[in-house]
Amino acid sequence: MTAFEEMGVLPEIAKAVDEMEWMLPTDVQAEAIPLILGGGDVLMAAETGSGKTGAFCLPIIQIVWETLKDLEAGKGGGSKVVPKTSPHWTLSFFDRGPALAVTPDGLRCQSREQKEWHGCRATKGVQGRGRYFYEATVTDEGLCRVGWSTAQASLDLGTDRFGFGFGGTGKKSNNKQFDSYGEAFGMHDVIGCYLDLDSGTIKFSKNGVDLGVAFSIPQQVRSSTFFPSVVLKNAEMLFNFGAQPFKHPPGDGYLPLCEAPKELVKNNDVGADGGGATPGKLRSNAPQAIIIEPSRELAEQTYNQILKFKKHLDNPRVKDLLVIGGVNIKDQISALNTGVDIVVGTPGRMEDLMSAGHLSLTQCRFFVLDEADGLLKQGYTELIERMHRQIPKITCDGRRLQMIVCSATLHAFEVKKMAERLMHFPTWVDLKGEDAVPETVHHVVVMVDPQKDTSWHNYRSRPHIQTDGVHAEDNVRPGNNTAETLSEAVKLLKGDYCVRAINEHKMDRALIFCRTKLDCDNLENFLLLMGGGAKARNNQYRCVCLHGDRPPQERKANLELFKRQEAKFLICTDVAARGLDITGLPFIINMTLPDEKSNYVHRIGRVGRAERMGLAISLVATVPEKVWYHGQWCPSRGKKCFNTNLTDRKGCCIWYNEPNYLAEIEDHLNVTIQQVDADLKVPMDEFDGKVVYGQKKKQLGSQYENHVTQMAPVVKELSELESQAQLLYLKRHSKTSRNR
Repeated sequence: MTAFEEMGVLPEIAKAVDEMEWMLPTDVQAEAIPLILGGGDVLMAAETGSGKTGAFCLPIIQIVWETLKDLEAGKGGGSKVVPKTSPHWTLSFFDRGPALAVTPDGLRCQSREQKEWHGCRATKGVQGRGRYFYEATVTDEGLCRVGWSTAQASLDLGTDRFGFGFGGTGKKSNNKQFDSYGEAFGMHDVIGCYLDLDSGTIKFSKNGVDLGVAFSIPQQVRSSTFFPSVVLKNAEMLFNFGAQPFKHPPGDGYLPLCEAPKELVKNNDVGADGGGATPGKLRSNAPQAIIIEPSRELAEQTYNQILKFKKHLDNPRVKDLLVIGGVNIKDQISALNTGVDIVVGTPGRMEDLMSAGHLSLTQCRFFVLDEADGLLKQGYTELIERMHRQIPKITCDGRRLQMIVCSATLHAFEVKKMAERLMHFPTWVDLKGEDAVPETVHHVVVMVDPQKDTSWHNYRSRPHIQTDGVHAEDNVRPGNNTAETLSEAVKLLKGDYCVRAINEHKMDRALIFCRTKLDCDNLENFLLLMGGGAKARNNQYRCVCLHGDRPPQERKANLELFKRQEAKFLICTDVAARGLDITGLPFIINMTLPDEKSNYVHRIGRVGRAERMGLAISLVATVPEKVWYHGQWCPSRGKKCFNTNLTDRKGCCIWYNEPNYLAEIEDHLNVTIQQVDADLKVPMDEFDGKVVYGQKKKQLGSQYENHVTQMAPVVKELSELESQAQLLYLKRHSKTSRNR
């Protein structure tokens, strides 16, 4: 049995994991997998590269597969089974509020939502003529309203003209008019619900006592089909449509609903038409798991991991779909209509599919927000909350929706507030605590001082990086020692320092972070120029760019070029690189420090993964740098914007003070980051001398070059001594036995 199987993971999934050479679960996987398999909500934070994706994907795939397996076997109950629609009178599994659960037999319903009402209708109704009756028993404390409604009525019974209800407060309600009627009822009380289509009246009884006519049905509504209906707020009710003896039989010619003439009975169409679920089946366009990622690249990465994890799962097959922009939406719609169990995607494309009715959330049992802090910063809070409202909080097999949130840090205010609003008593798996740098990452800063390093003075006479144009209208010639001149000098020097870092450390593979998309483009052009041009076959600085303004197909192609090591350098922004997992990546260069403290850890965490050593170099200007800052006030949000005024003058620029950001990062991490000189030489102590960036660190403590060979004689001697001890024991044990 593998270590993953010991946590309850299926052997088929464990086999796939073993083939990926995951011998043991990481700390976050060991904590989170049993919690998710156990049915709980989980808030998860760990260092980058710690296996968060596997921590939530493995249990989700398993539960989805088990659900499909049980459904295929025709089971009708259990924790992971979607119940079949009963041929008898029951409550509907589909025509119900998102936080209302219906038991597999369809006769008991429950809502634990304390602030909102959630309702349900029966699977059948009656129309035309006759007198009909059913009973509803209050089986738990709370607020409830029970009665009759038509298909046009709101599930909030009694709040429109098509619903007629009687509530536990002793009020009858129709069309939002609440009038005193009968008396209040509560725990263990049995409410009889009477429908007289011949006279057009509705009445109720409490524990067998007739409370008199409650409603006269309007003439224009009488021809409709009437369904037994209920709405609850933190309550539970049990229904009897006549299949069992009534506690208080109605008399006076009223028939149990289950005995209504077949020609007068109509089925509830919700969940039974072409777009809904057929008996015993899941809706095709309603996946069981929704996983939202902040970028296309991260969505593809998670999707590819799922493909590997489910490699050996079959009969039934778990169907998955990647939903991102830049791909023909018709193909995605076709796949959804064919049937999908797990959907991984970006929020924009998911919203497009949901708004058009192609993606349903009615059967979602897992709602996963990966890199949640990134999603919230990108402005998707409202969409996330809207999706959460649409997902039933109780699945049709009686299980609560599981929400899993992964974040770079759980200590972000926005993440905490969202968890309070949306999650149900989540367990925190916080193996990271406050931000920390992994031991496998060697990170240093080099100060870029244009007042000490004057090599930028002759930039016109040699190849240099094109700057961002912030100082296009300023007098920034060498010798003019203004703040604007020094700012422009920083931009020029950083291009030179980037090339110097590459050369000094013989980097043949690195991720380079820039602050803006324009900076990415400029650095890409500069590196290609330094290597002889974009068409140079053996360009030593061959690089590709990854940011939101590049077409999706180009972004995908560039990422693949970098992963295949056909491009040496990947230049990107924070958003584009969030969550990228590139095995064995040895180097990171930060052209500018991020203004978000946590993003520093996020960036440099791209190296040092899977116990491999990595070097992160940050270029830090000693003087303020004027940079672009396009906010909501910018009409084009940065596209062809030339307004170089500061934001307090209605412009799109700010002064960026990197020494301040460096101090904040050091204070945040409670460390002093090592500084190196402008020659970019990184000093190594005796332990670091054993490091090859991009490879696993050699074991420390032994000074032997051929440790195994030199230890062999000692090991052999110990083995011989152990054999002698065992033989001596056997001889003495045998002698003792003969003497007895």
